[in-house]
Amino acid sequence: MSNIKFGFIPVASSILSTTVEQVAQESWKQLGYIGGERFSAERINENLPIIFFVLTGGTEQQVLELCLQRKNFFTNEPVILAAHPTHNSLPSSLEILARLQQIGAKGKIIYLDEISNKDCIDDLKKEIKHISIYHKLRNVKVGLVGEPSDWLVASSPEIERIKNVWGPEVVKISLGELKQTIADTKDEEVENEHFAFTKKAAEVREPSKKEVKQVVRVYGALKKLIKKYELNAVSVRCFDLVLDLNTTGCFALSKLNDDGIIAGCEGDLVSTLGMIWANLITDQSVWMANPAQLDEHNNTVLFAHCTVPVNMIQTYKLRSHFESGLGVGIQGEFTKGKVTMLRLGGNNLEKMWITNGEIIESGSDENLCRTQVNVKLQGSSKPSDLLNNPLGNHVLLLRGNYVKEMLSWWKEFIER
Repeated sequence: MSNIKFGFIPVASSILSTTVEQVAQESWKQLGYIGGERFSAERINENLPIIFFVLTGGTEQQVLELCLQRKNFFTNEPVILAAHPTHNSLPSSLEILARLQQIGAKGKIIYLDEISNKDCIDDLKKEIKHISIYHKLRNVKVGLVGEPSDWLVASSPEIERIKNVWGPEVVKISLGELKQTIADTKDEEVENEHFAFTKKAAEVREPSKKEVKQVVRVYGALKKLIKKYELNAVSVRCFDLVLDLNTTGCFALSKLNDDGIIAGCEGDLVSTLGMIWANLITDQSVWMANPAQLDEHNNTVLFAHCTVPVNMIQTYKLRSHFESGLGVGIQGEFTKGKVTMLRLGGNNLEKMWITNGEIIESGSDENLCRTQVNVKLQGSSKPSDLLNNPLGNHVLLLRGNYVKEMLSWWKEFIER
């Protein structure tokens, strides 16, 4: 795990008979080695991870006051206390955390002693990473292009709720502006993308050259809006492009995700939020899909959608959009391997379904969206979980098993 910049505020008793630098000298060095910078109390509101280095006993009130000051700026951020083996650092830290828990604040003590706690530095680096993700989420700007699709009756949260609970800012952009930008985008502006998309396809079945050019122009238009509004992610009411322009956003969203710009379908802000978070914590591309079929006997779920990040699949074919037969959909083929599946939801976006799984095979059913993958659920998870307690119509899938780390982050920052 690479180092992430963070601040640490050392706190010592006023009756300390030596300098603060002479207390726990080895711990000072360790904090510096892993990216730590000594901060004064005046930097308490800086927008990056900050921990409290409890040097001595008798510091409980000082640390609590600093914690509460920081809570005014970063409400959901847990408090990290770094303790060491001398000068009553540990008992002071225990008292501080006990009080924080009494008032409903979350926190953790990292005991910096590699002799008795050999994982202490790794534990601290993990906490720093998790807090940095919290701050990154607060700096994310998501463009909602058009309103959420009409059928997303459980997946259209208030914009302020997204910001208050998870951090990202949502910027509303009219569908009319996207349509006009598509019209203003010339074929030559996206010629390279058009050539690469077609050349790398294993087959071009239904779409005409004109249809392929049009979907690539949608990508070019979204790139312009992303630059104009300084966005980190988008969620697009893409079905209106089918109805109004006889084209699709499937390629555009696929390519944006390949570019590292999170792009969600149908104006589904909940799933787009989940994609942003999953990407930040794992550095993996994320696929948004529909659970299309369940098999209780084999403990499998078949997922399907007409778009997929190309960097997640082995090969792809250019097909028509499944529901309309228009534009371009992507039929991607996944290789077998471990995956994580998740879904956020709930009135306050505080709920999550998450499980590990393994890809069994890709599918090609002509009665489903074009990219299809059959996944066997692992652990105690069952397909019936989705039937009994659904959080919405989309589920996210990413390569690798990340349930443990993602659950740890969610419990620390979101679960109430």
